Amino acid sequence: MQAGADVGSSKAVIVAAEPELFVADIKTACDFFTAKLGFAIVFTYGEPPFYGQVKRDGARLNLRCVDAPLIDSALRERESLLSASMTVATAEEIKQLFLEFQSAGVVFHQTLRAEPWGARNFIVRDPDGNLLLFAGPAE
Repeated sequence: MQAGADVGSSKAVIVAAEPELFVADIKTACDFFTAKLGFAIVFTYGEPPFYGQVKRDGARLNLRCVDAPLIDSALRERESLLSASMTVATAEEIKQLFLEFQSAGVVFHQTLRAEPWGARNFIVRDPDGNLLLFAGPAE
């Protein structure tokens, strides 16, 4: 804090977000995120594991094992209900990321496209049906 700043006017700053994805099996989810999307496992917890976290660069995703899907799969598909959004800084990076995932055999819910609001994005479906948006600027 700056010298002389009013203590009552300081504001907490949120520095990250960690969406929680609901998955049927932590190992299967971790395998997908590491092998297909280039994430690294931060930790898994429990025996057998029921919770974990994966990261790639500044993105972290928490994985929580559940017995049954919490969102109706037909509704998720029809409405394209996103579980997490991750962004890159440039148009070149979003293209590179799409090509990287494509070469890894990732199943896309939506392939790379330009949006009318000035973004370029694509959506990946994980093994549990979670839809993950990856976005960057169009230009």
